[in-house]
Amino acid sequence: MWKSVIHNGQPVYYRDKGKGDVVVLLHGFGETGDVWDQQAAVLASHFRVLIPDLPGSGRSGITEDMSMEGLADVLFHLLNHENISRCILIGHSMGGYAALAFAALHARFLAGLGLFHSTAYADSEEKKQVRQKGIGFIEEHGAYAFLKTSSPNLFSPLTRENQPELIDEFVESLSNFSASALVLYYKAMMTRADHTQVLREATYPVLFVMGPYDQAVPMADSLRLCSLPAKSYIYTLASSGHMGMLEQPALSGKILLQFASEATLF
Repeated sequence: MWKSVIHNGQPVYYRDKGKGDVVVLLHGFGETGDVWDQQAAVLASHFRVLIPDLPGSGRSGITEDMSMEGLADVLFHLLNHENISRCILIGHSMGGYAALAFAALHARFLAGLGLFHSTAYADSEEKKQVRQKGIGFIEEHGAYAFLKTSSPNLFSPLTRENQPELIDEFVESLSNFSASALVLYYKAMMTRADHTQVLREATYPVLFVMGPYDQAVPMADSLRLCSLPAKSYIYTLASSGHMGMLEQPALSGKILLQFASEATLF
């Protein structure tokens, strides 16, 4: 079921599926909540699943504050709108950055936190330079040209060789993004805080899902984070790059369901 809530004068659309304890899935940069469709179908048989289109993506308008804290505030507003006081929050890539910002501000809401191809580290200077070049490309050539060029590199060589149609379908779904939204996302990611302390202080279980072919969030960085929380769940999607929910959808769904089921017992 599609729902919407107004935040700072802009609509935020989200999917609401299933019943029970709440799992929130946040998509990443250059995606919409549709990226979680296959995992949501698995989770919704046991949980209530909320999947927003973050501001600037899909149906949702660009909000005044597009920082990670601003995106976290949107989620806080959505949860209050639905009278939800506790949830399991899982974010992919940029969605993980927003989830960490939420955890820093509203830890009491969390029964569990998941970093799905995501990291608690801030951008390195090298990464900032790459993003700045990306901003230049977006401003010159537009959002779709940038996503069409960059998105295939998010998938593993195995996926690019064996499932080119999957990548083509994903890229085709990105045609409605605005250049301004992508630029604001990149600027927000470049200036986001290091949130390793959030993991050190976590009183809830933390899920780490990583891929050995992930060029956006190197597996070595993810592994260094796994020892920080008191209770970590660690999974490797052996055939995946940065898009495990699409590259290995069934296993991704199984992992999220197992984590959510155990987190509710913690």
